[in-house]
Amino acid sequence: MFAAPVRFVSAQENVDLLLINGNVYTVNEKQPRAEAIAVRKDRIVFVGSNADAKKFQAGRTIDLGGKTVVPGLTDSHCHIFGIGERELTLNLEGTNTLMDFLAKVSERATKTEPDKWITGRGWIETFWKPPQFPTRQDLDKVAPHNPVFLTRVDGHASVANSAALALAKIDQSTPNPFGGEILKDKQTGEATGMLLDNAQDIVEKNIPKPTVAEREQALLTGINRELSLGWCEIQNAGSHKGDVDLIKRVYFDAKARIRLVNCVYGPGEDARNFLSEGAIIDGFDHHFTQRTIKIVFDGALGSRGAALLKPYSDVPETSGYFTEKPEELKP
Repeated sequence: MFAAPVRFVSAQENVDLLLINGNVYTVNEKQPRAEAIAVRKDRIVFVGSNADAKKFQAGRTIDLGGKTVVPGLTDSHCHIFGIGERELTLNLEGTNTLMDFLAKVSERATKTEPDKWITGRGWIETFWKPPQFPTRQDLDKVAPHNPVFLTRVDGHASVANSAALALAKIDQSTPNPFGGEILKDKQTGEATGMLLDNAQDIVEKNIPKPTVAEREQALLTGINRELSLGWCEIQNAGSHKGDVDLIKRVYFDAKARIRLVNCVYGPGEDARNFLSEGAIIDGFDHHFTQRTIKIVFDGALGSRGAALLKPYSDVPETSGYFTEKPEELKP
């Protein structure tokens, strides 16, 4: 049973595309299902039954053969540059064991010149057996001649090998920075290689910065990855001003096809620039919106950095930490 069609054109008008014989899920309580969709000038102008759709003249008709059609889906939280970097560097997504993780690092090390950085992203130890963090010693065994820095899937933690820690001058005496933690062996006091939240910056600032062209490549690679998974819109959870400017330029040059809702990191200069320039709603032909400031106030549960009222049950020596000082959030 199909409700009255949603119609924005008269039956006499031509349309560019007609989809028929579909199971169309509308997300509209008054018309939850339909069979046909008509499109003109990249806009949906009709949703209704096959019978009503026959009144239209279409430049192209697709018989869906009963296949389901849903509205465009949104990835409601992603880090688009991180996705691109993961695809362009050492992609550790899907490493299901420590051995699998180390095998990928070992393979990359054989293809990398000595002393060159090996970077990557996407690992998560939660389902490893046992579910424990990798260590610098693990990395030293498979990549002894390169500094290594590998970011956990959520971006809240990374593991570095001994060469990377040495370049960052991290040793037993290095204190934890505000809003971060250098994990250390309980017996020896030596750094394990795991760096949480703001502690990652100590090593990361020693890695050569990407060029603007490389940064753009990461952005476009991330966008193409999202498109390949079927996302029509993404919500990018945080950008600094340099990346904001790059995103705008990519959309101005019509290099990106996905709709993007962007957040600007705060507090600080990035947020002040955003407040000065103002929000953008449906910019670049309805493809870019920026109206939000994102503040990362603590760490993540998985790496035991999320700020809790009581200590973690499995790591009772910590209850997490704040990554921003409350006084810095005041107007």
